[in-house]
Amino acid sequence: MLNNPRSIIAIVPAAGVGSRMGADKPKQYLMLGQQSILAHTLDALLAHSEIDLVVVALHPEDKYFSKLPQSQHPKLTQVIGGGERADSVLAALDYAQTLNPNAWALVHDAARPCVSHEDITQLIESVHIHPQGAILAAPVRDTMKRSDASGHIVSTVDRALLWHALTPQFFPVSTLRSHLSAALAAQVSITDEASAMEWAGVMPGLVQGRMDNIKVTHPDDLQLAALFMSQK
Repeated sequence: MLNNPRSIIAIVPAAGVGSRMGADKPKQYLMLGQQSILAHTLDALLAHSEIDLVVVALHPEDKYFSKLPQSQHPKLTQVIGGGERADSVLAALDYAQTLNPNAWALVHDAARPCVSHEDITQLIESVHIHPQGAILAAPVRDTMKRSDASGHIVSTVDRALLWHALTPQFFPVSTLRSHLSAALAAQVSITDEASAMEWAGVMPGLVQGRMDNIKVTHPDDLQLAALFMSQK
């Protein structure tokens, strides 16, 4: 299946330490119900019928991943990640390139355990509208303010065309690898895969996703994620 030009390789950068959580382990290994955040995320990806392989990029000194039941899944493999998210994604793309340079990469945050199969499918099918690739995103609903360095409001920002970038983000393996590598070499600040594509002059598509596809970043997010998971 990996020889098929429409092969889909999911990439999960999971080499971060999650310092903002203030925990004694990387945030992706914190418990969410009966298993870790990362385990929930991997379950969602591994169970999707259109994903052929899941590549997890890990910290070189990771001591938790091998204890996850998902680590033994036949559809999963691992690579050594880098110091930043973009470095980890690039390491996984390098591996994916050796398997099938014509495949598509579905890059998803390790700490987004609530992603739905419906959203993943919708993103994959968007290739017919956005052949250059696309990302899941949610329209900004709140009033947006711009501040100065002192924390005072400078202006109200028009939210009409503003979106929250989510993951997965879906791009051709070779194209994303090329643009991400060049952006890093140019020392461009890359916050997600779409930003590397944008830097290269590509205009990724936006696919509206669910607002409950949250990223667990702060301790309060764990309770919210648990609530969303309980409703699935």
